Amino acid sequence: MKPADPGTPAASSWWRLPAGIWALGFVSLLMDVSSEMIHALLPVYLVVGLGATALTVGIIEGIAEATAAMTKVFSGALSDRIGRRKELAALGYGLAAITKPVFPLAPTVGWLVAARFIDRVGKGIRGAPRDALVADIAPPELRGAAFGLRQSLDTAGAFLGPLIAIALMWMFAENFAAVFWMAVIPALASVALILFVVHEPARPEDVRKVANPLSRRKLADLGAIYWWVVAVAAVFTLARFSEAFLILRAEGAGLTLVFVPLVLVVLNIAYALSAYPVGALSDSMNRTSLLFAGLVLLVAADLVLAFAPGLWGVMAGVVLWGLHMGFTQGIFAALVADFAPPELRGTAYGMFNLVTGVALLAASVIAGFLWDAVGPQWTFLAGAFFALLTAAGLMPLDRNRASRPR
Repeated sequence: MKPADPGTPAASSWWRLPAGIWALGFVSLLMDVSSEMIHALLPVYLVVGLGATALTVGIIEGIAEATAAMTKVFSGALSDRIGRRKELAALGYGLAAITKPVFPLAPTVGWLVAARFIDRVGKGIRGAPRDALVADIAPPELRGAAFGLRQSLDTAGAFLGPLIAIALMWMFAENFAAVFWMAVIPALASVALILFVVHEPARPEDVRKVANPLSRRKLADLGAIYWWVVAVAAVFTLARFSEAFLILRAEGAGLTLVFVPLVLVVLNIAYALSAYPVGALSDSMNRTSLLFAGLVLLVAADLVLAFAPGLWGVMAGVVLWGLHMGFTQGIFAALVADFAPPELRGTAYGMFNLVTGVALLAASVIAGFLWDAVGPQWTFLAGAFFALLTAAGLMPLDRNRASRPR
């Protein structure tokens, strides 16, 4: 494939991306439609419908995401060992799909915790192999664009899901279970798409086979700069706790139950519109500069959410939160591919997600504790503090950007 022209506008690279990147993007879109139809309503259902506290919400969300992160380590390493990504990714999407019916059937908080846990195991199984598959398919000169496109399509599903949830909540007279049942349909469509449309490229002859990707020597082979990326991402993750707290903040500001999913709609529109252009732009400029811009946006979001009065102020903070995600999530994924050896990409994404998943558990528990103990304002101020701590960690990445492997 012809290398990217540095003078080409970032938005023009979409047509040069391989078909497999688009297919994986639509797989993510459909599963996110399903997941967000549930996730947009779950925090309020837990608090209003089942009487859970904000701390409970934080613990549930943190455990769910940490479970996914820990599972990614083993699925990523297994994909490196067997030299195949698609089968593990399809298994993860399939497991998530077959657990969707648990949500409308759950009579207690315990059942919902179990449902989220199993669903996130599916996410964990598919996550690292899928990201490694994106890196395998995408040409190096379009890596940022590839991850940005997949993230944008994934996030498009994340705002379509809440929109559909709003319509169904109106149609079914705020019947949570009926909406949860409808979420099963796009989940099954996602599984069909990855099984029959996505094709994995042959393993290159020059990529070494790895017998034990999780051995101490192989983890050391990932390199110091890779591990620095992981450390920076972990501190950064402490600043970006679960979006469930954005939903609770909007509900506390007066948003009615039927319109609660609008929080994720607004957030994910901002996320989807920014992720691809930023990812494509990172292919022709310094990725760490864009990460720094994302940090600035997160601090601004936290300050607005902490101090802005009224529902419009909260929604402005939600927009800034979505933009910060568009400036950071795809770029972190591209940086992992930049610095990890090709034969260890699955393991690299798995370890990255393990560390950041544990950090997300801590972030969500801290956020829930602060919310209950001293109020929402301090939750967002703590997030801003951790975002500022992250900025200093970007400098070594900036110094080593020229040495990244292609």
